Amino acid sequence: MAICSLGYHAIRGYSDPAAASIQSDTTMRIITANLNGIRSAAKKGFFTWLSRQRADFVCIQETKAQRHQLEDPIFTPNGFHSYYHDAEKKGYSGTALYSRLKPREVVAGIGIEAIDREGRYLEARFGNLSVVSVYLPSGSSGDLRQGFKMEVLDHFLKHLKKLKKQQREVILCGDWNIAHHNADIRNWKGNQKNSGFLPEERQWLTHLFDNVGFIDAFRELPQKEHEYTWWSNRGASWEKNVGWRIDYQVCSPGMKGKVKKTRVYREKRFSDHAPLIIDYDFVVDA
Repeated sequence: MAICSLGYHAIRGYSDPAAASIQSDTTMRIITANLNGIRSAAKKGFFTWLSRQRADFVCIQETKAQRHQLEDPIFTPNGFHSYYHDAEKKGYSGTALYSRLKPREVVAGIGIEAIDREGRYLEARFGNLSVVSVYLPSGSSGDLRQGFKMEVLDHFLKHLKKLKKQQREVILCGDWNIAHHNADIRNWKGNQKNSGFLPEERQWLTHLFDNVGFIDAFRELPQKEHEYTWWSNRGASWEKNVGWRIDYQVCSPGMKGKVKKTRVYREKRFSDHAPLIIDYDFVVDA
């Protein structure tokens, strides 16, 4: 499949008048969660849980809904400015982003039609920061989608290099569909030929971190063994903690040293992924 370019486009949001105009202190909390269907996650209590988390930004992937299907006020949480980027295909993909602060601009897509029609990228821009909800494709369904995934990675790397040159820091939050190291996947020996843990995918992340200079925020702090964010629905993987760490918060180089706390929330299950919560020492210039 050839991937062609088109222009970025801004997106209209849904704002709560009670949303903040300034950050309350120097701790900035970002939550990312692949919900594998936002309506399903809502029924499982995701938004009730979210209301207690004191998040400044929330990045959601796999909304699997069109905006007209989300008219219930629960999908525009109190105190947030809410934005959605739907896939053209119904019940598929899609990203969302909630922000306490009103962005200066919100951009949907990276200017690549085949990627943008699947609703995989949503960026909120502030004076000194961009927060992005990103959902990179899986290649597990077969060679065609794996080929598409690798092509997306090529284009996305170019986009990331452009972001790095901006006059603002960047935090890209979401499901990257790649486990980087052996420590990021429980059964690493048995998955070396499977999409999500292929050598070329892992090398792509290594290049992004080691050569381009982006940061895996979770690995900025010491972590326990067997910390994962996704579990197959087969074989009691959740109960046995046979998982993959494929959900990331990836930061531009200037965020190094600013990670204060990380947490993978597992007390309640909203989807086949767990929310990843990271606190930063950072004040947003709204």
